[in-house]
Order: sequence, then structure tokens, then C-alpha cells
Amino acid sequence: MVLQRELPVPIWGKGDVGKVVTVQFAGQSVKTMTDLAGHWKVWLKPMKANSTGRKLKISSGEDTVIIRDVLVGEVWFSGGQSNMGYTVRGMARRLPEGKALADAADFNGIRYRKVNEKNSPTPQADLTGGSWLVCNPKTVHGISGVGFVYARRLHLELKVPIGIIDCSWGGTPIEPYIPAEAFTGHPTLERLVALAKVGDVESIKKMRGGTFVRSPAWLAGAIYNGRIAPVAPYAIRGALWYQAESNCGTGEDPRDYAHKMRALINGWRSVWNRPDLPFYYVQLPQWRSYAWTYAREEQRRAMDVKNTGMAVTVDLDFHNDIHPPNKIDVGERLARWPLAKVYSRKIHFSGPLYRAITIKTGAIHVAFDHANEGLMIGKAGVGKVTELKDGTLNGFEVADKAGAWHPAKAVIQGKGVVVRSDAVKEPVALRYACHPQAPKDRPWNLYNKAGLPASPFCSDWSKMPYDPDRNPISK
Repeated sequence: MVLQRELPVPIWGKGDVGKVVTVQFAGQSVKTMTDLAGHWKVWLKPMKANSTGRKLKISSGEDTVIIRDVLVGEVWFSGGQSNMGYTVRGMARRLPEGKALADAADFNGIRYRKVNEKNSPTPQADLTGGSWLVCNPKTVHGISGVGFVYARRLHLELKVPIGIIDCSWGGTPIEPYIPAEAFTGHPTLERLVALAKVGDVESIKKMRGGTFVRSPAWLAGAIYNGRIAPVAPYAIRGALWYQAESNCGTGEDPRDYAHKMRALINGWRSVWNRPDLPFYYVQLPQWRSYAWTYAREEQRRAMDVKNTGMAVTVDLDFHNDIHPPNKIDVGERLARWPLAKVYSRKIHFSGPLYRAITIKTGAIHVAFDHANEGLMIGKAGVGKVTELKDGTLNGFEVADKAGAWHPAKAVIQGKGVVVRSDAVKEPVALRYACHPQAPKDRPWNLYNKAGLPASPFCSDWSKMPYDPDRNPISK
């Protein structure tokens, strides 16, 4: 396994009541006593990164446990649904670039731990099984594609071991990953946890921000209790998240997802006792569901929480697949955030993010953050974005005074974009990429000069109210 460097490291377990437990690792020896329930915990002092496998020895009386080949480096905890769980095997089968990465994945310094515990109505104290994988061309196929690419980038850049602990579960909404006590501060959150306690799944389906609850594992806190509570407070550097598909599917209401994201972030920070725990997540790509447009905006809004960052993927289309195989660019873009924010690398970490508009004589001038070195029209390929010098910007529309939206022409001017429509002499609002998916012949293609894509945005969301009747529950 990998232990977190430069932070106190908890080691805990269970033994006979009233016995001395000794933990030895890397020249440290720490003792404690088991409590009246037999539980014990010690803290190792912060350690420097070390790529040499060493023994962690735990002893009490005549009993000894030895954990071998323990490294010290950077540990990241990941969660989400099937796109986070999507394996390198799936990526390698469908992408030549994915197969090439897998074939060369001989990284003793990358370790992966999948947590597969069942859901639970109450927080659990321990895991029931599972083990760490050492990354090599044979084992890598069972690793999360996003997790592997992310770990690979950090490992190559930082030259230290990287551990990924992954609790993802396919097809699940965000609610079960949030600790029950974190469902506070907003009516939707408070109603969700109240309905979950009594198992009223029909009311959850029908409420604002509701989801299609398929089993008890879909209820508030249920996956947290089984897969996350037993892992905390294992020392980690930060958290990763790739989810929202099951909060904006057929009959599911994406409204208030930003509040759920904030509850997830603050809930995890609370159980790890790390108020500033870095948290980086993936914005949804393209898909034909009406609600995905609104879910992407909810994800963008959650960036108002400090020490968070969002990897935009709306340009990475693969025949409109709900499981796009290109997890290479997803993992690489995600890794840029900690490399810049946690590890102080001088790299670009975000594409253009909408800041403001100014309307002048029928034209809308758009200002962006993360565009200081200019903007460009690009074409995305696996692992690269090519600038199209003579390309045309797609995806921009303007609203007239009646609130109707019209296609518009957009041109890059310096660090911004100027947008006009011959059909609208007095525009009142602007939007970009605000549809579930782009037309095949007009891909969304606004990037900054670092080759990172712009997030979808609308300057006035009151002109785009969510309509639940356009996303009804299947009969």
C-alpha cells in the first residue's frame, strides 16, 4: 500500500481488551492500549516520500501482523459512478492509445485499492475484504481508467509513489456518498435525508432534486456508511469525484445538485477532519439527456467552494457514448489541478470560465477567467488539441427581449469573444454549449491557448428555466 507523506498517519485496528499494541514502521515505534471495546489507534509522525517497500509491523502480546511492501507518497481518495469505475481494460479495448498506455504500465510506485463494500444503513467500522494492487501491465486492466491516468501523471511529475483508493459504484447518484449529518443548510438536502430515513422512495422520485431510487444503496448516506466511513481517517492528500449521470437521467431532477456537491465536499472534509481537503471533480461530457445541460451548470456552480477544481470534458465526444472510452484526457485534465494548486507546478489547470458580458450596439462581448494568454478554436483528439487557425466558433446563441434563443456568430478578440446575431438587434443574454450534445458537424470548440476547453455557460439562467415535463419518469 501507500501511506501519505508529510502528514500524520493513523494506524488503527482491534485487539484484546486492555492490551498493549505496538506499531513499528520506518524507524518509528509507537505504543498504545486497546480500549474497553478492544479498539486502538496510533499516529505515525509525518514521513518523507519513499519508494522502497518496507514492513509495517503491528504486535500485541504473542500476536503479530506484518504488512509488507509499504511505500510512502501521495494518496488520493476517489468516488463516483461507472465513469470513475470504468477500467483501463475498457479503455484499452476501445482506444489504441489506451492499449499503449496499458502495455507500458509498469509502475511499482502506483498502487490501487478498490473498495467494494455493500451499502449500509449505519456507518461501518471496518472493511470486509479487498487488497491493494501494484500497477503493472497485467494488473492495470482492473484499475479505474481515470484513476490510473491521474496517478500516472502525478507519479511521473512528482517522482513519488501514488496511491488511489476508489469507492466508486456504477449507476449510483450522489446522495449515498454524503454522510447523513451533512444533509443540512438547504431544504432539498434536509428533505432528502428525512425521506431516506423512512424509506419513502416514491416521494424522493417526485421532489425537486429527486432521483430514481433503485435500491437502499441509492439512499442518503448508504454508500458512505459502507465504503467511506471504514476508510476515514486513512491519511490522504485529497479527493477526486466523477459523477452526476444518475442525478440527471430519465425522470431525475438535476436542480440543487450544486448543494449536494457542497454537502459531499464538506461532509468528506468533516469526517477526515481536514477543512481544506483538496477536492477535484469532472464535469459531465455530452449525452442526449435533456437534464445533462443543467447538471453541468450545477457542477460549475459548486466551484465556489474553496480548494476545489473542475475538469471540463464537454469536447470529448465518442459517438455520444454514456461511457466514453477516452479517460486519458479526463485523467490528464484532472491531474492539472493538484499539480498547480497542491504541488506548485507552473502549469495551466483550467480552460476558460465565464466571467461577465457587456452589450454594445447589438454585440455581446464575453470576458473569461483563465484566458490571459488568449483563446483559440480547437479540435480535440485523444491526448491532444489542435488549433484551427481558420476555424469557426460553434455553440454560441443569443436571446432576444422575448427570451427566444437564436444562433449567433462568434469571433475571438484577444482574451474574449464577441458574439452577434443578424436576427437579434438588441440581445439580452448569451449562452455557449447549452444543449445536451453538439451537432456532429458543429462541435463545441472554444479553448484557451493551453488547449483546455471552455465550460458551457449561460449569462442569464432565468432565460433557461428547467422544465421537469421535458424529462419525465419512465412509465
